[in-house]
Amino acid sequence: MAEAVLYVIATPIGNLGDLSARAIKLLSEVDLIAAEDTRHTGRLLSHFSIKSSLVSVHDHNEIARAELIIDYLSQGKRVALVSDAGTPLISDPGYGLVKRVREAGFNVSPVPGCCAFVAALSAAGLPSDRFMFIGFLPAKTQARVKQLSELVDQTCTLIFYESTHRILVSLDDMISVYGDHREAVIAREITKTFETFKHGTLADLKAWMLTDANQQKGEFVVLVRGAEPVDDKVDQIDARSAHVLGLLAAELPPKKAAAIAAEITGIHKKQLYEYLLQRD
Repeated sequence: MAEAVLYVIATPIGNLGDLSARAIKLLSEVDLIAAEDTRHTGRLLSHFSIKSSLVSVHDHNEIARAELIIDYLSQGKRVALVSDAGTPLISDPGYGLVKRVREAGFNVSPVPGCCAFVAALSAAGLPSDRFMFIGFLPAKTQARVKQLSELVDQTCTLIFYESTHRILVSLDDMISVYGDHREAVIAREITKTFETFKHGTLADLKAWMLTDANQQKGEFVVLVRGAEPVDDKVDQIDARSAHVLGLLAAELPPKKAAAIAAEITGIHKKQLYEYLLQRD
């Protein structure tokens, strides 16, 4: 009898040719495929003439379905988990299922493949030695701005997913939090017919999208360059920047003055704030 195992299988994010030979083999052999959307996955399986049984596993039934899948595994059967596109669990359902299967004592084995944010990072031309994947930002403006603000001083590349309906408002909020001139890349429709990579400042990217409504459609990965590291050497602040900061500090609280001066001078706000504290 084959070993009972849950395979977590990555599927294409656009181009069907990206489904690996190993993934095709396993999807053909397993006793059950747990899919985020059985209709969507059904079309993929049909393309490769795969006849395995399907069951839906999504955000609303994941915990209940875990019992069914554990029952299959208890009988020595093999199960595959797939999402609509890319690697399951990465901004997709599956965490609860995988956790419960492991707790029940069964093996979970990854079958690597496509992942939209990894693909975007590999081709974006932004620093890739250190990065932070955030996924989808909150739908409501206040919560979205709060999360962006919590990341403002991160020096690694920040990676977000975004939808057609919120790409413009999310860019607006990124501009308000990170400033017009923060370097960024929008990766759109990766591996699909209209794949697009656009590099520029956040303000440039917003203007580009506004001039071409077609660029506002599809699935997006937004990559934002991290903040410049602060070396805490306040003596490196030039005379003009110190003058601008002093004028602002005379009218505003130190943190606010430092934030506005940072936009004007390009010097990191933490460095300007430290300068104010040491000056006083």
